[in-house]
Amino acid sequence: MNLALTVLEIVAPVFLLAAIGYVWVKTGFEYRLQFVTQLAMTLSMPCLIFVSLMETEIDVGALTALSLATIVAYGAVTIAILILVKVMRLDNRTFTSPLIFGNTGNLGLPLAFFAFGDTGLSYAIIVFAIMLIWNFTFGIWMVAGQGSLTKILREPLFGGAFLGLLFMWQGWQTPVFLTNTLSLVGQLGIPLMLITLGVAVARLQAGGMVRAVLLSAVKLILCTAIAWGAADYFELGPVAFGVLVVQVATPVAVTSYMLAEKYGARSEDVAGLVVASTLMSVAALPLLLAAVL
Repeated sequence: MNLALTVLEIVAPVFLLAAIGYVWVKTGFEYRLQFVTQLAMTLSMPCLIFVSLMETEIDVGALTALSLATIVAYGAVTIAILILVKVMRLDNRTFTSPLIFGNTGNLGLPLAFFAFGDTGLSYAIIVFAIMLIWNFTFGIWMVAGQGSLTKILREPLFGGAFLGLLFMWQGWQTPVFLTNTLSLVGQLGIPLMLITLGVAVARLQAGGMVRAVLLSAVKLILCTAIAWGAADYFELGPVAFGVLVVQVATPVAVTSYMLAEKYGARSEDVAGLVVASTLMSVAALPLLLAAVL
């Protein structure tokens, strides 16, 4: 009973905030998705990432183990999804990238924070950063035939993570007035991302839902099993273990739909994956959290 209540306390804020965004749009209120997304991704989230890393003390050995486990996990997921797409004769450009990369930003970071606190958020940022690099290179190459490492280096999110790791490694701290300012700006990030997730899902026109549900279930099982195996192999601590499993198992990200739309892949099919996997995560993520807590 206590475990069920703990899990509910963790996931309820996540899905309630997403539901606010969903209802907001469905009732006809204006929500400027591009502006809010830009505000969160270029200002609020980089500040949150920087302060979280700067103020968290993470053992170097634990950080290295988590990084290696994340690289191995995403490498194995990539191979598994490539095989799945080939066996099922799916379109590479449409399905490969969405099935590999989950919503580790909008959903994974808030979930890690609510479940594991500041330390969990710092660990989740490491997983998120590694995923981001792989997504902006291999992921975009799969969708568009081109990737860009220089683009990821110019991303404010990457800059916030890099500076945060540097300050954490050196033991540096910004002046108190600046830290307080950055913290206030960063606190906007989590609610903004979750509300925006609900807005984006509400606006999607999903297609091929039967196949989308099947593929979402396969993605969830594969990603969970692979991440669990990687975390176990590298003997991660309880928090790092839980963060890696939850992050890798997050549902298909809305950004996958946006990339498909931008580069001419079958965006309707990707929208179906986003909707199906996100709805599935409402039931799956609480169960997963109960298993790793």
